[in-house]
Amino acid sequence: MWRAARAAVRRRRLQTLVIALVTLTSTAALVVALGLLDAASAPFDRAFGKQRGAHVAAAFDPARVSDAELARTARQPGVEAAAGPFAQAAVELPRATMNFGLGTDLTVVGRDDPAGPVGRLDLWAGRWATGPGEVVLNRQSDWSADDLGKKLRVPAGPDLTVVGFAFDLGRTADAWVAPEQIAALHPTATQMLFRFTDASSQDRLRASLAAVTDGLPPGALTASQSYLTLKQQIGSSARAYTPYLMAFGILGIVVAVLIVANVVSGAVISGFRHIGILKALGFTPGQVLAVYLTMISVPAVAGCVLGTVAGNLLARPFFEFVFMGPDAGVFHDSVGIAPWVNVLALLGMPGVCLLAALAPAARAHRLPAARAISAGSAPRAGRALGIQRRLAGSRLPRSVSLGVGLPFARPGRSALTLAAVVLGVTSVTFATGLAASMTRFGEAGRDAYQVTVYVGAYKDGKEIRPTHTDPELESLLRSLPGAEEVTARADMEVRMAGSAQEVMLEGRRGDRPSLDSVLTEGRWMHRTGEVVAGSAFLRRNDLRVGDRFRLEKGDRHETVVIVGQYMHNDRRLVVTGQSTLTALAPEEKPIAYHVKLRDGADQAAYARAARAADPGISPDPVGANTVTQTIVGSASVLTVMLAVVASLGVFNTAVLNTRDRRRDLGMLKSIGMTPRQVTAMTVTSMAVLGALGTVVGIPLGMLGHELVVPRMADAVDITLPAYMTDVWQASALLALAPAGVVIAVLGAYLPGRRAARLTVAQVLHNE
Repeated sequence: MWRAARAAVRRRRLQTLVIALVTLTSTAALVVALGLLDAASAPFDRAFGKQRGAHVAAAFDPARVSDAELARTARQPGVEAAAGPFAQAAVELPRATMNFGLGTDLTVVGRDDPAGPVGRLDLWAGRWATGPGEVVLNRQSDWSADDLGKKLRVPAGPDLTVVGFAFDLGRTADAWVAPEQIAALHPTATQMLFRFTDASSQDRLRASLAAVTDGLPPGALTASQSYLTLKQQIGSSARAYTPYLMAFGILGIVVAVLIVANVVSGAVISGFRHIGILKALGFTPGQVLAVYLTMISVPAVAGCVLGTVAGNLLARPFFEFVFMGPDAGVFHDSVGIAPWVNVLALLGMPGVCLLAALAPAARAHRLPAARAISAGSAPRAGRALGIQRRLAGSRLPRSVSLGVGLPFARPGRSALTLAAVVLGVTSVTFATGLAASMTRFGEAGRDAYQVTVYVGAYKDGKEIRPTHTDPELESLLRSLPGAEEVTARADMEVRMAGSAQEVMLEGRRGDRPSLDSVLTEGRWMHRTGEVVAGSAFLRRNDLRVGDRFRLEKGDRHETVVIVGQYMHNDRRLVVTGQSTLTALAPEEKPIAYHVKLRDGADQAAYARAARAADPGISPDPVGANTVTQTIVGSASVLTVMLAVVASLGVFNTAVLNTRDRRRDLGMLKSIGMTPRQVTAMTVTSMAVLGALGTVVGIPLGMLGHELVVPRMADAVDITLPAYMTDVWQASALLALAPAGVVIAVLGAYLPGRRAARLTVAQVLHNE
């Protein structure tokens, strides 16, 4: 049996190659798709587990509870592990520090080393702080190893030199110093990090923390932070990727199954004569079945193994490409192909091949030898003959009419091929709509300004202040070549009355940039007391356009009205005019200026001119939206993969059709059909399926776009303007019209050319 199967594999080289190639491509697509689904489902959990992150970070009042009492909480029932106690201080930094990605208020913890049973830190640059005046910052981006040695000016304590960068996904602190150094920063709290045996929900975490702190003095616990809240915040960008990754993943799995089933079942049907000959030579029906399944399994298993390897090789750089942008980059080291994905691919895909081959092979198993021999060449009477006769009477060219009728001769095979083409067109349509929406999202507001000039600069670890005053600096920026509009921006943390939530109030002064492209409701502010809030802020506080609320800063307060909503995912940010901000903080100065350039002006040239005019400012040209680039780029890669797999399915069908109709092709060529007409007939037969695939696939792709894009926006608390989702204009649909035909023609052209080169003598010899 093995000798016969091996001989069949060698003899049917093209079929073997097609099976191996399709299973290789399908398996690689399956591995990447399932890997993406798995990685997108829980990237935070993997990274958090690797760092042994704290389920709860708790702060205690050192005046009410001692370190010894806190240390005993680590041994309470329900506590899996604990770290601490660590002294914790709140350090206020100058406003200029915000230019380097740090806020004005830092939580600093005194800690011996980055390791420990809970909250293991990734020290990715420099070293740990061990001496006085040294600090390690919790940063994953914005700063780089070249920034080591910079100094942080602490008004109420010693200056701190940055000696390292560590990353803590749990965000238990903004910076760490040696335990001996924390005393100089006047700590006001003691930190404990807990991991509990049951951390499945917020209620369980509250109950566990309450049980741990039950024996402590009243009022000892001052604050706590749950990892579930952080998971919701940190994973927002990854959750934005999840809906479309799941859509492509499901499409990839279905396409792979369809193509493999089509390839294998077609190969079995085309081998009926071979099965009949084996029976005539004395093979039992069971032996024939085993030979043929083995013949299919050899290239299928080889393709699956190579496809699994290829999928793993493609996955790592692909994941690094997909999981980047704000927040999502923290998952680089935690995402990858899970072992179950490889096991499923190595066992599941050959299983699909065998199941697809089993039904037609079992049918051949029951056929007598004579019927099995004749089944490979003799067409069944009446199969699609009526349709072909009606087509023959049409005015279509003979090669075209014959080609249009070919899919009806094998309806099952054509249905599988059509389904693959439909899903390929669906993928192309969905990716086109997604790219259009993401491009509009990335370009929204980009015409408002092209350069942001921050007040303050750092050189050799020292802060440099501008030589110009605020009015002089605004006038200077307006006078530089290329400048058209300048808007001053001041930021200030205020508090919403009746809430512990801090609000970042952004005040704008000067020209009013055109930002209507990001406005989703209402209008922009015009008078004192009017604000425009982001969609995330409104959702978090259950507010709407037209509502009023009061902002407080020290002993000052201001009642404001929401006049507009704009597209932004910062849950704290509210935008207003400079007069409203001045009413709360008269001394507040701008920290940045947004500069709109004239058409054709060079961003880099303007930035150089501004830096030369005043070394105390930091111009920053507005760059591209990396999240948009990531989504569009990864969607394009996935679409190409699925389109290739669909084309391979068409290629296989065309090969099987020409193999089944070798005698018919010989007869047609003997009565004068030219090679060009043979090619046209073969390509037309698949182009019909491509056209039908376009008709069905485009609406499915549009439906997928309408379902997925809003869910991507909801994942990051963004409300999209209508024009970002209404992308299906007539021009876009017209451009998509040839998609199915292109997929079909690409798959059918080579088999058509091969059939065109077939000579009458070859056909007669085979007969």
